[in-house]
Amino acid sequence: MDIKTQIYIRNNPNIYRYLRENSYWYKYLNRNPNSIKDLEKEMKSRYKLTTEDRLEKINNGISMIHSFMDVLK
Repeated sequence: MDIKTQIYIRNNPNIYRYLRENSYWYKYLNRNPNSIKDLEKEMKSRYKLTTEDRLEKINNGISMIHSFMDVLK
């Protein structure tokens, strides 16, 4: 694995943690350092860090507040 990829992984704790949990990614990164973007996409979908997941979380919070307001009426 090249140095730039190693530094990128060490500077991003989520990627580092995901890589430790899914060690098969070491093989892919050793063969092709450009696959770091694929690793990052998979990590975001696993840890629910995508934009869609964040919007869904906000929407659920708003729905919960709305239901509390309906109960208080």
